[in-house]
Parts: sequence; C-alpha cells; structure tokens
Amino acid sequence: MLETVIENTEKFIASVPKTKRKKYGQFFTNGTTASYMASLFCFDLSKPEIRLLDAGAGTGILSAAVVDKLVESDYEGRIHLTCYETDENVLPLLEANLESLHSEYGVEYSIVRDNYITSQNFEGDTLFSVQDNVYDYIIGNPPYLKIPKDADEARVMPSICYGAPNLYFLFWAMGIHNLKEGHELVYIVPRSWTSGAYFKKFREYFFKNCVITDMHLFESRDKVFEGESVLQETVIVKVKKTTATPEYINITSSSTSQFTDLKTFRAPYATVVARNQFVYLVTNEADAAVLSLINRFDKTLPDMNLRMQTGVIVDFRTREVLRDHLEDGSYPLLYSQHIRNGRVVWPLGKEGEVIKTDRKAFLQENSDFLMVKRFTSKEEDRRLQCGIYLKQKFSQFPYISTQNKINFIKCDSPCITYGLYVLLNSSFYDKYYRILNGSTQVNSTEINQMPVPDRLIIESMGRELMHKELSVTNCNEIFNKWIN
Repeated sequence: MLETVIENTEKFIASVPKTKRKKYGQFFTNGTTASYMASLFCFDLSKPEIRLLDAGAGTGILSAAVVDKLVESDYEGRIHLTCYETDENVLPLLEANLESLHSEYGVEYSIVRDNYITSQNFEGDTLFSVQDNVYDYIIGNPPYLKIPKDADEARVMPSICYGAPNLYFLFWAMGIHNLKEGHELVYIVPRSWTSGAYFKKFREYFFKNCVITDMHLFESRDKVFEGESVLQETVIVKVKKTTATPEYINITSSSTSQFTDLKTFRAPYATVVARNQFVYLVTNEADAAVLSLINRFDKTLPDMNLRMQTGVIVDFRTREVLRDHLEDGSYPLLYSQHIRNGRVVWPLGKEGEVIKTDRKAFLQENSDFLMVKRFTSKEEDRRLQCGIYLKQKFSQFPYISTQNKINFIKCDSPCITYGLYVLLNSSFYDKYYRILNGSTQVNSTEINQMPVPDRLIIESMGRELMHKELSVTNCNEIFNKWIN
C-alpha cells in the first residue's frame, strides 16, 4: 500500500506549488524514510488491538508505512488509525489513501479535521487522565514552522514554550502526552531541539516522560526531503514513554534518505544525553571519546565569572556612530574579520572599524578578552575560531566595542585569556561543539553550558601557551598534558 500512497502523493506534490506548501511547513516524507521509520517500532503483536496516531498526516505516507510493517509482521489483531489533518487541499487524497488501507487490510480509521495542538487537553507536568494516553504507537513528520509566542498553539502549551516556538516540538510534546506508558513514538524532526535555550523547557518535559532508544542522522542535509529544498539538519528519533533509562542508544547514520550505506553505533546513554539535558549526536567511537573526556568536567564558564556574550553593535542600525578612522573620543570597534591567526588585529583599514559615541550601552570597558567568531561557513575546518585580545596592547583606550557577529569572553588576566584559547582552539572542544550543534553559528548559551576544567588548570594551560605559537597542535598538546 505504501507504493500506492507514494505514487498518489507525487501527483499531489506536482499539482501544488512548493511555496504554498512551505508556508505551512509542509514537507512530505519519501517512501524509504517512511519505511525506515516504521521499521524502528518494536510492535507487541500479542495485542488484540493496536491504536496508531499520525498527527499532521498529510497524504498518509507514514500511516501506510506503519500498517504495511504490521501486516508484514503477521499481526492478526485490529488496527485503528487516527490521522489529524487540516489542509483542505490534501484531505481528499488522505481520505482516499486511508480508504485503500481499509479495503486492503481492514484498517479502521478516523480523520480528525482539527488543529492537533489546540484540540487537545495538555496539562504540562501534571498527571494525565487515562483518556489522554490513548495511542500504542505514534509516528510523525510534524510541520517545521516558527510561530509567534502568542499563537494559539503556544498558549495551549505554555509550560514548554520559551520565546517564539516551532510547531514541530509542540506536535512532539503533544504526541508524548497522548502516548500510552511503556509505548513508542517515532518522529522525523530538525536537530535544533538538541541544545539551546529556546528548547530547554521542551527538553525538561521530554526527559521527564521519555527516554531515547534510537536515533538516525543524515550526513547530507539536502538529501532527506529530496526535491523539497529543506536544508535544516534532520534526525529520526524513537522514544519510549518510560522513566527506565536504557544503558545504550542505538545510533545509525546514512549519507542520504535511501539508507544504502547505513552505519550503526551503540553509544552509552549518558554520553548522548548529558546532565544538562543537551543531546549529543555521536556517530562513532571517536565522537564518544571526546564527549566522555569533556563531560567529566563539572564546571562551566559562568561558574568562574567567565561568561560568553554576543557583540553589542548591529552596525547597519548604528551607522551614525561608526567611523573609518580614529578621532577624539573614538574607540576600536571589533569585527570577526579582526580575528587573525589566533589574535585580534586592529586596525585593518576596514570601513566602520571605529566607534564614536557617549552611549554606555554601545561601549565595553577595555579588558582582556577572548573573541570568537559567531559565524563560519559549512566548508571551514573549524567551527570555533578564536582570537586573543589583551588590553595592554590597546592601553590608550578606556573602552572598546564589538560588532554582533563576534562573541567575547571578558577575562580578568592574560593567563586566563590564553587558557581559554587553549580550550576553544583545541581539536577536542571544536569537535565537541560540532557534535552539539550542527549549525554554522556559535551560540553563546551553548558555550556557557559546556563543561570546562577548573580555573587553576585553565590558568596553567594559559601560562604554557604564552611562550608558544598559537597553533591547534600546541593547544592539543597542552590540553592533553594537563587533562590526561
């Protein structure tokens, strides 16, 4: 039946402009991905009835994949499928596909033409009524769409929202709410939920109610929803509604959604799901070793009054205070371009690299800083690109300023500045951050939550680097010496 549904879906996709579907965050799962997702379920074939949920069902591709899998497994009980869908364009096709499942396999189905989120009774952290936990297995490809923080869906689920939420994790949380205890849910979602402040409340709810048992990572971000121009990194996640933590998580990866080069790896649960509830997408022993090494530290930068922050100046909004050359009452304005070979080099003769203002919010007291580029390209070898700034080299300035495409850590001594450079310029921390965050943006919130060694060790590493070249090799050697 899946082949028939796929064929019908391809005709529908050809008839509806991509821009129209993108407006609703509507991207259809292909057949191989749907089959793989369905294969992750460990069905209890002894049940006299299995209740399935596909919220945001689209044309029913995922529903057909799960039913096909149950039939292939010789399940003899009753299958009841509930699909939520509100798109009037796709509803006739969904109904026709589900009717085919009924005719072929005797599947009982219901289509709920209502908003899945707002039609539910979500109680956050309180105990659910038995009626809420009605599904044995849930599969989903939820809409990937940012919504305003005052949207109806966000108001229904305030306990898991922070800032402007995305529909995909609201669907996911509601699915967990609707799942029976001890049963399973498989979703395909962006990887953005794995870290960061916007998803903190969601992760707290997630791990209070579920554990991860399986994850699949796609190495090529543009090969998941082929032909759909979806460039977010996407993962398949299987969860079980239980508080019993497994010893390992099964992790697979492939270069495309055809799964022809499938690689498998079993990672310790505590390596993937850290104490701070960040989720690390490891694919091999080398990744796991880096995580194990760094996650054993019990300090963070804020614990030592060393907090990464983002530059204060949005230059295109503050052109009136920018200058090209020094004049009375002006100060250096540092951009990511000023980070050169491990140091901050200023001036460069760059347009707008001087600021003249009396506004204290635009200025920072001159100090020692470790500067870090906020943005790098996907092709670059390193995600963390750092530069040391020492106030003694710019002692004529009481203040400086930073453009908002640069991050900075204000340091209280040169040896701390050099020591932090050892950490962030090492291969270990660069790899750690890449595992944590698949984007090309360095997020200060995530840096501030990464484990780091004690202050005395950081200072010692810094003193050693002061007399050496600022190379990755030297940073790795110093890190290894003081940590191992």
